[in-house]
Amino acid sequence: MKWECLTLAFVTTMLGCRKPYNPPAVSGINGYLVVEGVINPGSDSTIITLSRTVNISSNITINPVSGAVLTVISDQNTSYPLTDAGGGNYISAGLNLDVAHQYRLNIQTSDGKKYQSDFEAVTITPPIDSIGFNITTTPVNGVQVYVNTHDPTNNIKYYRWDYSENWEFHSLYTSNFISNGTKLVERTPSQYVSDCYSGDISSDIVLGSSAKLSQATVYQNPLVFIPSTSEKVETRYSVSVHQYALTSDAYSFWINLKKNTEQLGSIFDAQPSETPGNLHCITNPSEPVAGYVSICTVASKIQFIYGYQLPAWVPAYPYVCSLDTPTMVGSYNWKNLVDYPDLYLPIDGVGPVSNPTAFSWTTRPCADCSIRGSLTPPSFWK
Repeated sequence: MKWECLTLAFVTTMLGCRKPYNPPAVSGINGYLVVEGVINPGSDSTIITLSRTVNISSNITINPVSGAVLTVISDQNTSYPLTDAGGGNYISAGLNLDVAHQYRLNIQTSDGKKYQSDFEAVTITPPIDSIGFNITTTPVNGVQVYVNTHDPTNNIKYYRWDYSENWEFHSLYTSNFISNGTKLVERTPSQYVSDCYSGDISSDIVLGSSAKLSQATVYQNPLVFIPSTSEKVETRYSVSVHQYALTSDAYSFWINLKKNTEQLGSIFDAQPSETPGNLHCITNPSEPVAGYVSICTVASKIQFIYGYQLPAWVPAYPYVCSLDTPTMVGSYNWKNLVDYPDLYLPIDGVGPVSNPTAFSWTTRPCADCSIRGSLTPPSFWK
């Protein structure tokens, strides 16, 4: 989630119709501190990201905070330091905390300011039961991915999820030839640029609750919607989901933040309001701090969706493409194919297989998917 763009979390009045409104959260010279991440009490890594708010009209969208000192402190005053990994990220290997105690995060920035989260008890996140999907036709065709979970102890009733996506996609045309600088030759298997992979991480806030149910079960909670025109579901798609158990206070924080950042825009939407977290500036108690540091284990699961499981949808290609009339060897257009492979790509040869006399061709974006993806699949791809 891009906290740098969430400055509206501090807005407590509606924007005027005529006069621009500059939220107080970005009026400081360096912006206010934003803290992202959870303290993982188990054997997995803990990653905390620090940044500062920026004005919503600024060209800068990422404002990381480096050079800070971060420490997890127990209610027994035991310290667990995090390492500055650069880019505003602070990391620790598995902390393996005693779940019988409470913990907080201490932060000291390079300008000497000190920040602190409230003590929180350790929450054990139940496992993800399953990730599934439904094919939808209303309001548009697509795939609705959902998540199921439950807590057998009936204690955990609030959840947050984030996810990362990966998918395989293809160029509209397959280029079977390549320039060697003087002529066009057949591509070797390693030179093909028609099959690629891409990925993304979630930026929306996904929450779920069973608080109003008799059983602590979350069933088919919507996770991500993929329209039928997306290349994500053309061939093969995966979603890797991370699940976090929340306290009621943490859930209230995330619900309010979601309303402030994702559900504004009309007079019928929720109005902006303060989003208090569990972080405080010790040096200056009146200074706002954005974020909520939970202490919970993280449950993870990955799910694949294959094109053959879906209707025969046709993805929307991002470029206008056409296959041009074959150009004869030695002609002006043939020379362009040889001299400018960054602009034009030969598709198929015409004539003898071993010595074509002409080549069909197209522009590079229509036949080279590597300009917007990777030719190497993710390590977990199967």
